[in-house]
Amino acid sequence: MKFKNILPLFMFLITFSFYAQNDKKVDEKREKIKAYKVSFLTTELELTSTEAEKFWPIYNAFDDKQYELRHDKMKTYMNKLDDDKINSMSEKEAATLLCQIESTDKELYLLREKYISNLKKILSHKKILKLKKSEDDFNRKLLKQYKEKAGK
Repeated sequence: MKFKNILPLFMFLITFSFYAQNDKKVDEKREKIKAYKVSFLTTELELTSTEAEKFWPIYNAFDDKQYELRHDKMKTYMNKLDDDKINSMSEKEAATLLCQIESTDKELYLLREKYISNLKKILSHKKILKLKKSEDDFNRKLLKQYKEKAGK
């Protein structure tokens, strides 16, 4: 399996690993990672002051909404995806849960589509691609740090 395919799964799992901790700790960790990400992206993207002024509100709104969808909705689903719960679930309940997951995935897709559309109004296509690459690089860097910390 390619690393590109593993990275989204890993980020998905990291998001859910936060749920087991208390909310204050989660918020602190999320804010720390967010600040680190902002610093990383600022360096990588080389935005002009005009671009940065328009970019960050769009980026932050997208990031917050994406987190909310994953945190609030997906948390509910993950609690139901325990092996014992799946085995005791009726087909009707499974169909309902699957429909909910698909709906949330669609919401995430539409959110991303709107986000890209908004970015096209302020950034060149090359900078949007650079943003995508920089986010992937950041996630790899975060994963590497997480692995190193877990290995200690």
